[in-house]
Amino acid sequence: MKVVDIIGLPVAVTNYAESIDWIFEHARMADKAYAVEAANTHVAALARHEPEFGAVMAQFDLICPDGMPLVWAINRALKKESKAKGERLEDKAEKLTDRVYGPTLMLKTIEASEGQADLKHFFLGGAQTTLDKLTDRFQRENPDASIVGAYSPPFGDWPDDEFQRIKSTIVDSGANLVWVGLGCPKQERWIANYKAQLPPACYFGIGAAFAFHAGEIPQAPPIIQKIGIEWLYRLTKEPRRLFKRYFTYNSLFVYYSLRG
Repeated sequence: MKVVDIIGLPVAVTNYAESIDWIFEHARMADKAYAVEAANTHVAALARHEPEFGAVMAQFDLICPDGMPLVWAINRALKKESKAKGERLEDKAEKLTDRVYGPTLMLKTIEASEGQADLKHFFLGGAQTTLDKLTDRFQRENPDASIVGAYSPPFGDWPDDEFQRIKSTIVDSGANLVWVGLGCPKQERWIANYKAQLPPACYFGIGAAFAFHAGEIPQAPPIIQKIGIEWLYRLTKEPRRLFKRYFTYNSLFVYYSLRG
């Protein structure tokens, strides 16, 4: 899968179908833990701005372009590459027309796994009430998908034996598709820090997808997502929590993009 450097982050030139094919192939390998991320401007800017988090993201095996600004940046890079070769990007199939939005990737992956008994899903993170709603929804809407478990870790600092508890729960479930909703950047750090010790599976840093799919937080309308201002919609819904994040990291993304 072709990768483009976006302000230092290796982002795959991919779509939903190609991403899901990659995910299923690696989930079935059962040889080690694979880390998957749907990265937006926050993730990209944080990885560039903080070397420690950049090292975390270097542990990820597939980074999809979640935000439209990343899609635009990829297409600019591809256009520049094509121009240097005397080609037209419009003539090449690799030009992206849409992002790989994390919550939608989760929906499409679970839907595509229906009827395939060797693909088993596990939800890690969030409150138990959220996980109950999430599990109920997918069991109702995707009855032929295999949802084999969910685990809500303690709020705040975890006890020393928490990782072993989580690991044992995943192993006992037989899951090979583990959706991790601990919030960014905690979920990415957790996956990267424990990657070598995790049971073989694909692990997804999935952010707010649990709350979206559980019906606890409204998603932006498709047109808002398409034009790349979902962040503004979410900011109006959670201004106190998100203002600093969006102001800081959207600005940093623009700064690093211009700086090169």
